Parts: sequence; structure tokens; C-alpha cells
Amino acid sequence: MAELNISRVKSSEIELKDRLVSIQRVTKVTKGGRTFSFSAIVVVGNENGIVGYGLGKAKEVTAAIAKGVDDAKKNLIKVPIRKGTIPHEQYGKYSGALVFLKPAAPGTGVIAGGAMRAVLESVGVHDVLAKSKGSSNPHSVVKATFDALSKMRDAYTVAQVRGVELDTVFNG
Repeated sequence: MAELNISRVKSSEIELKDRLVSIQRVTKVTKGGRTFSFSAIVVVGNENGIVGYGLGKAKEVTAAIAKGVDDAKKNLIKVPIRKGTIPHEQYGKYSGALVFLKPAAPGTGVIAGGAMRAVLESVGVHDVLAKSKGSSNPHSVVKATFDALSKMRDAYTVAQVRGVELDTVFNG
């Protein structure tokens, strides 16, 4: 089992930008009629390896987004980035969504669909190839992308865990 890279980060020390991934109008039917509310999924990140996601629900769109941002700041993780891309290929899974992330050469850009693109741009990845398989539900895709990103490890971390020199990781 791979050592997971879920290192929690305090949101107070960093400048975070938020991105709205998806917003849904939800209807609850009661005997008095229909009650509308909004559900928003938001991704925040500093575009330098720190990212988080959150879900906000409220009667108004702005309140739902604000709640989502607050929730996202509580779930921040640190992701290793190497030369503007990810260190290695990785699969991520959540519920029915399966995502595949692959490092790309400089100048490629972020080749990813809607929900995944928001997460990868918030992390600060500039070159990556990504494929979403299975469910296209934005909630599941965002969580699957986070699963893949949390499994990312750089060579230095691998060397530390194995207790070997950095050169041995590449040559051995």
C-alpha cells in the first residue's frame, strides 16, 4: 500500500483563489409548494501545490458559494509539482468516477475536462494529460481527482520512505 501524501495545511498562512466547479438548483416539494435551494461545489488553491474542495448549500447562490469556499479551506492538501507537471502517472477513484492523470511535456497545457480542469489549475499544474472515465458527476470527478493527487509522491519522499539515497530511486 502506497504511503498517502495527505499533509494538512493551515489556510490562514496562504493566499487562496477559489473556482466554482458546479452549481445545482435543488427543488424540495412540500405540501405548501416547491422550495428551491442551491448546491455549489468549489475548489480553492494557491496555484503552487496546495488545493482543497468544498460543498456549500444555501437558499441563495452567493451564500452557497461562500459556504463552499469555507468548507474547501478546511480540506487542504499539499501536492508535489515538478517542473509545472505532476511527478508520475496516477489513477484516482471515487464512487463511479475513475480519473487518470499523466505528466506532460512543457507547453502541452492542461488537457482535462471541466471538473478536473478546475482542480488541476488550482493546484498549479501547467502541463498534464487527464482522462475521466466512468461517471461524469462533478462531485465524484472532483473527489476522484483529489484521490489521485493525494497519492502523488515526489522522488525525495520515496527515497525517505525506503531509506535509500535519491539516486537509487531512479537507478534501482
